[in-house]
Amino acid sequence: MAKSKKKAEVVFLVCEETGDINYILRRKPGGEKLKLKKYSARLRKHTLHVEKKK
Repeated sequence: MAKSKKKAEVVFLVCEETGDINYILRRKPGGEKLKLKKYSARLRKHTLHVEKKK
C-alpha cells in the first residue's frame, strides 16, 4: 500500500512592526509557529517576522 503524503501548506511571514507580508513559504503542516528575523524593505532593517496562515 502507498503511504499518504501530507501536502505542504502556504504560510506568510508578517512583520511585527509594520504588519506587512514580506515572505511566503511552503512548509509541512504541524509544528510551532515560525518566528524569524527577516529583512523589512519598508524599515530597511531586520525585524521579527511571525507566521500567519492563509
